Amino acid sequence: MWALFIWVTLLLISITHWVYSWRNPKCRGKLPPGSMGFPLLGETIQFFKPNKTSDIPPFIKERVKKYGPIFKTNLVGRPVIVSTDADLSYFVFNQEGRCFQSWYPDTFTHIFGEKNVGSLHGFMYKYLKNMVLTLFGHDGLKKMLPQVEMTANKRLELWSNQDSVELKDATASMIFDLTAKKLISHDPDKSSENLRANFVAFIQGLISFPFDIPGTAYHKCLQGREKAMKMLRNMLQERRKKPRKNPSDFFDYVIEEIQKEGTILTEEIALDLMFVLLFASFETTSLAITLAIKFLSDDPAVLKRLTEEHETILRNREDADSGLTWEEYKSMTYTFQFINETARLANIVPAIFRKALIDIKFKDYTIPAGWAVMVCPPAVHLNPEMYKDPLVFNPSRWEGSKVTNASKHFMAFGGGMRFCVGTDFTKLQMAAFLHSLVTKYRWEEIKGGNIVRTPGLQFPNGYHVKLHKKRD
Repeated sequence: MWALFIWVTLLLISITHWVYSWRNPKCRGKLPPGSMGFPLLGETIQFFKPNKTSDIPPFIKERVKKYGPIFKTNLVGRPVIVSTDADLSYFVFNQEGRCFQSWYPDTFTHIFGEKNVGSLHGFMYKYLKNMVLTLFGHDGLKKMLPQVEMTANKRLELWSNQDSVELKDATASMIFDLTAKKLISHDPDKSSENLRANFVAFIQGLISFPFDIPGTAYHKCLQGREKAMKMLRNMLQERRKKPRKNPSDFFDYVIEEIQKEGTILTEEIALDLMFVLLFASFETTSLAITLAIKFLSDDPAVLKRLTEEHETILRNREDADSGLTWEEYKSMTYTFQFINETARLANIVPAIFRKALIDIKFKDYTIPAGWAVMVCPPAVHLNPEMYKDPLVFNPSRWEGSKVTNASKHFMAFGGGMRFCVGTDFTKLQMAAFLHSLVTKYRWEEIKGGNIVRTPGLQFPNGYHVKLHKKRD
């Protein structure tokens, strides 16, 4: 009896000590205030709780009000310092490789692959970045512009003959097919397997709670990745067996790199790179385009000014039916302001993670080595001290601004050495699509258009519109 009593007492003491240690982690300095939540779970459930606001996520807003702009928490079992402080966020981005390195939760690594570009560091990351820029760099985009515009024209023509079109899915399909053709020469009309369907299953689980149990969205997400990777692996092996005489896509370039003597590129890294590029190119851009059209529907004055800019481009041409030129694209001043404002309010990437390599002192606090740091772009983009009436959609706020891609107060495309290499490709696709849309069509809303964040942006009911051709 006494032995049982002693055993139970020791167990309770051990559990109490473990809970205390969880809630009061050790630190050689002063940790930011905050709560570590429940053991093992932390505050993960609260973080993933859906909300319908375009404001700073309630999870962040409530804790900033309680603890200040820098606070600690625990997400998916990992201690995290959350930064809504523009100075700290900027410092984190610009100390990559010295004080911080890219990091994402284990669930992210399982989804995107152990060797995905976001998890690689130093020379290997720079090497892959330069590879991608051969496709999405300045010269590559100039060559791609006519094809991007032609694709937009064809899809808009197709959609105008339908009773209604769900824009999120339709634009995702358009962008995926274009990107897959440039990357791997994938033609959905000639392929026996539906590559995009696997990515759709993948995306539906990406924003879900990470429980890998059959029937859950997360489990389906992993299955979608596995099937997509199998298709890509088969394509790569087939291409290596029968190399093409005239390399024409990014896959050919990757295979050349793999076969070079002394190469550091492996098949595993190459396939994970392809997977990430296909995902990132179409999912984020389709969300941005869908939200952009919603903003235009809600603000006739902005639509009028945007249309005027693009109709002016047509009037200044000798041949109004000729395609967009690079010079015309670069002249779209208000369009780029519109895209920046869409990106600011969309906050498609609600959190960017890094890991502290050493103990770091910032202001009064210490960020312990090994802890994750979560930069929160929405808190920066919706700061009323920087943006007047931050929830109001106002492209004109960017007039005269020198910010084109990234700064301390604008990080929609990341920052530091990991600034998104596909940013200019995204802007090109949006601008070309908007040019075709506003010069040739008008539209009416049918249903949907409401948003939910979990914390990533979603259109749970889609956004259905009816397109009508403009009369000359």
